[in-house]
Amino acid sequence: MHNLYQPADALEIADRLALLQPDTPRQWGKMTAPQAVAHCAASMEWAVSDRTPPRMFLASLLGRLIKNKVLADDAPFRRNSPTAPGLLVPGQPDLDTERTRLLALIDRFTTSGPRGCTKNPHSFFGLLTPDEWAILMYKHLDHHLRQFGV
Repeated sequence: MHNLYQPADALEIADRLALLQPDTPRQWGKMTAPQAVAHCAASMEWAVSDRTPPRMFLASLLGRLIKNKVLADDAPFRRNSPTAPGLLVPGQPDLDTERTRLLALIDRFTTSGPRGCTKNPHSFFGLLTPDEWAILMYKHLDHHLRQFGV
């Protein structure tokens, strides 16, 4: 199964990120490519403990129920899945700046391995093991790269 602790999977994500342009058209959703990359960087900040995910009590009850199904295989996230309010990106960030930030966070997560992973619960899925974080972060990045056809 794909996950960000596997260097080949992290490299694949980096190669796909390089294909994004500020005006790459989205296949679904409302985010622009620069917003999606900034959004992904913010979620990676959760995974490396730079930011603490907010608690979403009612949503986290549902998240705990479906966590095992979502993380069980390489099936992609559904299109138009809801976004945590704290990860919405207003305005139009600079794509190159956000891509550089995201790539640095991915590299940090990958090279630090499980000991560098957050111990904070995910706002929707609750407590995750480092391996579950690695799977979730790969799937999240893949979701947004597919959103822009890369």
